[in-house]
Order: sequence, then C-alpha cells, then structure tokens
Amino acid sequence: MRESPKPLSRRRALAGASSAAFGAGALLAGRSVRAATAPALPRLNDRGGWPDEAPDAADLPPNVPPWMQTPGRPLSPYGIPSPHESAVVRVPTNLTPTALASWNFTPLQHLHGTITPNGLHFERLHAGVPDIDPAQHRLLIHGMVKRPLVLSMDDLMRYPSVSRIHFLECSGNTLTEWRAPVGKTVQVTHGLLSCAEWTGVPLAAVLDAVGVDPKAKWALAEGADAAAMARSIPVAKLWDDAILAFAQNGEMLRPSQGYPLRLLLPGFEGNTNIKWLRRLKFGTAPFETYEETAYYTELMKSGLARQFNFVMEAKSVITYPSAGQKLGRPGFCQITGLAWSGNGRVSRVDISTARGQHWQSAELQQPVLSRALTRFRFNWEWTGRPAVLQSRCFDETGYVQPTLPQLVSARGLNSVYHMNAIQSWQIAAGGEVTNVHA
Repeated sequence: MRESPKPLSRRRALAGASSAAFGAGALLAGRSVRAATAPALPRLNDRGGWPDEAPDAADLPPNVPPWMQTPGRPLSPYGIPSPHESAVVRVPTNLTPTALASWNFTPLQHLHGTITPNGLHFERLHAGVPDIDPAQHRLLIHGMVKRPLVLSMDDLMRYPSVSRIHFLECSGNTLTEWRAPVGKTVQVTHGLLSCAEWTGVPLAAVLDAVGVDPKAKWALAEGADAAAMARSIPVAKLWDDAILAFAQNGEMLRPSQGYPLRLLLPGFEGNTNIKWLRRLKFGTAPFETYEETAYYTELMKSGLARQFNFVMEAKSVITYPSAGQKLGRPGFCQITGLAWSGNGRVSRVDISTARGQHWQSAELQQPVLSRALTRFRFNWEWTGRPAVLQSRCFDETGYVQPTLPQLVSARGLNSVYHMNAIQSWQIAAGGEVTNVHA
C-alpha cells in the first residue's frame, strides 16, 4: 500500500534542527563504525565524521575561539580531509586471512550526495595492488580481430575521451545478510558500493580500429596484477557502453582502482570491471577462467549453478538513520539513502517506517542518471516509538527490489552473490538503530 507523504512545515523542520544543535543528547548523537579488524575509532556524530563530544563553552559565539586568533596552515600541494574527519575511513573485512586478497568498505553513512571520494572508494584485491609504471604499461588487443594492436597509455589517450558517472558494486556486497542480520553498520552491510565520474576512451572506438570479427561473441579481459584477474565479457557489452578508463573524479586512477587503466562496464558486477587492464582477447565462446568457474557463480536451491550473472539488479539502502546510529529525541528526521540499478535509471524509491505495511514515495535528488547512484530523501516525524525503516527501489525497466523472503524463495540460501533484498533498520524506543530481518 502506498500513501502520499504528509507535508512537513519549514517551522517544524527548523525546530527539529534547532533542538539537535542546542539540546543535550542531540538528535544526531551517534557511535563509531568499524569492522572487527579495524582500529578503535571514537564515537562519531552521525551526520559528520567528527567525534561526538560536548563543546567547550569558551569556543562558542559570541566568544572568539582559538582558531580565529592565529593564522592557519599555508597552501599544500595536495588537499587532505580535516583532521576532525580522520575517522571517516574504509574498514576492512574480517572474513579473509590476508589483506592481499581481501576487501574493505566505503563509509556510506558518512557520505553526502552520490559521488564517492577517491580515497574512500571500496577496494577489492586478489593479489595486492601492483605498482605499474604507466610508461611501460601496454594494452594488447588480439584474437579474432583483423588488426591486432598493442597500445601504450599515450596511444590510448590520443583517442577522443568521455566522462560519465557510474556506480561500481561488488557482486559480494551484502553477502553476510542472507540467513541472519549480521552487519553492525551500513558500511559493513552495503559498503562494497561506490560511485564516481569516470573518464576514458569509449572502447567501441578502439574496436573499430582493430576490426573485430563478427563471429567473436566473447572477449577475455585480463589484468596486470599478480593474480592476472581475468573474466569473459560479452562482446555486445564492449560495443555498447564500455570505457577504457584512465581517470576518476578528475584525477588519474588511484593504484587500487586500476592505475593506469581499467575496464569500466556500467551496471555489471564489479569484478568484471578489470583493473590494470593489459589484454583483450576475442573469441567465439567464454574463456572459462578460474574466477568465473570457481567463484562468481550462483548456486541455486536446485543445486545447479548459474554462470555469467553480470547485471547488478535494482537495490537501495537507507544510510541515515542506519545501524550503529542513534536518534537522540523524537521529532523531525530526514531519512536519506542511495538507490541504483545496473539496468538503467532509478524511477522511484518508496519508504516504509512500519515494517513494510505502508509505503510512501521519497524525493529523488536530481540528476537521476543511468547506472549511477541516486540519492533519495524522505521527511519524517519520529514519535519516539519503535519503528522499522525500509526502502525499495524501482528502475525504468519496471523491476522492483525484492523482499528477502521473495529473494530466498527464488534462489534459496546457497547463494553468496547478487544479494539485493530490501534492508530493514529497527529503531528502538531509546533511538538506537540496529540491523534486523523484517
């Protein structure tokens, strides 16, 4: 059941903000966010990364605080976040024995808008981060092509380039949540997700130059890390919207994101977006690499495994309020979060504050882009009573984000990847927010 959202007056919203700013135990009081293996972090304000502590009255207006009484730091060659935001960091998983073949999580609960800063983009490694000299790096394109090529980075950057905003999501995102609510924060449940402006060469332009055989339906994409990470990619996708990306958010790729070159496949599961790209080989059939046979398949309840499940289906999650945070007092609360779909644009996001019994439409922040994160917002009055918050995403194809029972009914409990069920956050009467199955 859907209901129209009730209007929230500016007076009531500002009153809530005023209470949060000046009241003890304010609305936005929070707690630290960390994985089991992360270093101890201070208790954080939920809407910013600074420690949640009482202010010194001597620093408050109309008094003149110390930072107004002396000159600040001089110019720096490369900007870094405020030291008061030093706890807003990626946290590692505790599920792997080594950091060389592991992953860490983007702090979604402390980000604003839709673009992930380069230093907070999640990392997924299979054999560590290689230190590649771009002057020595080459891209080999061969197999079923008329004119095999070996391209340097200088060669590639002579092609006309484009800049496009797209999300990347690891297919293992939310993998711990199939059977029970495990993750203590949205960073741990959904943090294998980031979004950036990618700049590079449309791969179709290079494919024109090499002359791909029309009989070639698959391409092997191989990375230059020690694992030689490789996946089979449908040639149709490479012609459609693939990018040979060399820059991210206005600067050259960071090493952990594939410097100096990565394959970007908008909407496809993260591991197909091969980092440190060194080779594209064209053929008539999938290459059946280690990663797409031993891993990255879907074991169904029938016992059969589905292979080549590329598209990340529509998904959403509320990032505030979310698990590990706390609402300090009843009153105005703007619920906000992220929605995305590997099939195109998000068309609608609904919010429930009653365990899915009633749904109301959220506001989508513009621009709503294809295969990119979309920020949604919903104004809510918390009464102080227990509540369960949920969001569900609709995309432009008509696909609707499933409930967990619907997903389990279709696929069973043997799956690891592509977990896109509706996420539930429970708010207790005291304001504490926890991860639940509802």
